[in-house]
Amino acid sequence: MRPFEGIRVIDITHVLAGPFAAYQLGVLGADVIKVEHPDDPDQSRGTGSDAALNRVGMGTGFLTQASNKRSITADLKTEEGREIIRRLVATADVLVENYRPGAFEALGLGYAALSAINPRLIYASFSAFGQDGPRREQTAYDHVIQATSGIMAMTGTETVHPVKLGTPAVDYATGTMGAFALASALFQRERTGQGQLIDMAMLDVAMILMASHLTGYLRNGKHPKPHGNRQGFATSGAYQTKDGLVMVGASNVRQQRRLWTVLERPDLIKRTNAEREADAPREEAAMSAIMLTRTAAEWEDYLQERHIPAARVRTMGEAAADPHLASRGVIHRHAGATGVDGGFSVPLAAFKFAHDGPRIDTPPPAFGEHTDAVLAELGYAPADVARLRAAKVI
Repeated sequence: MRPFEGIRVIDITHVLAGPFAAYQLGVLGADVIKVEHPDDPDQSRGTGSDAALNRVGMGTGFLTQASNKRSITADLKTEEGREIIRRLVATADVLVENYRPGAFEALGLGYAALSAINPRLIYASFSAFGQDGPRREQTAYDHVIQATSGIMAMTGTETVHPVKLGTPAVDYATGTMGAFALASALFQRERTGQGQLIDMAMLDVAMILMASHLTGYLRNGKHPKPHGNRQGFATSGAYQTKDGLVMVGASNVRQQRRLWTVLERPDLIKRTNAEREADAPREEAAMSAIMLTRTAAEWEDYLQERHIPAARVRTMGEAAADPHLASRGVIHRHAGATGVDGGFSVPLAAFKFAHDGPRIDTPPPAFGEHTDAVLAELGYAPADVARLRAAKVI
């Protein structure tokens, strides 16, 4: 039995962060019911690297985080659409939404209204800046939060910055942190019997992603500077080799001693980090010359065999083809899905259980694929469903 077997999640989210949080519960057994407006599908259905899939509403942005979910449609601006949500809430454990703060309260679907129906409900609101504070009504995406938070200002090189991260890390971190918050609230409910209201803000998560840098700044007022591919010490950073870059990670004093020993430069071994910082230019010049004597792959093998962290800089294609990744079970292969020709692969989870862990059972759903089935579960007769469809409520 997976951790969230028997838990029902109402997923009224779009784009990345909110859907990814619900997805994490879904791969651990939750029954996730995704709710979309009948005339306005989740934005992620039309985004991704495959134009043909975007056109049919099954973009790779959506496929990434929609396995194990069921899809229904409902217009929440209609009373009958809101009644569908209220009926779902009566059967659910979790509701996740990521619309503008105050929007669901205005619809009569806020936490106070829905917890009156189901006092054990865990209600999570995802937003850019949170449900309170001076900026609560402002909107943003991942890259806007990167700019707002200071992440961009500390990313890049001394001459080229600020630089946006290549991945929407804040979105996926918010989804992951949101899943942790939901799991914590569910565990708390088992002890107290009470529901919970969760306020998830992308900006808050971005600040946590910079935790040690933030602590340092708050202590001494020093802004973290962009260091490019260097990590503070000459023995920890990227260097050009015969055929590409290798990232060396001899970060601590013990590792740098081992590195300089195997590189036959014992004269550069230091006793303290302060000594390393003082001699950084000389160490960096030595490293630059030495690294040019082998290929990146040769250096990776040579250094790893001697217990020194190192890796050649790979493309995504090279990383995905690594047999080690296949051994970890991070990727799940779907044979196909409604609207998708041929097989495709999606990420599953970033951890493994010895038993009853993350698993994908069903492919991402087509838009509204399960509307009839879910409404039938809620007691709607076929005639009722037909009437709602004719009225464009679903």
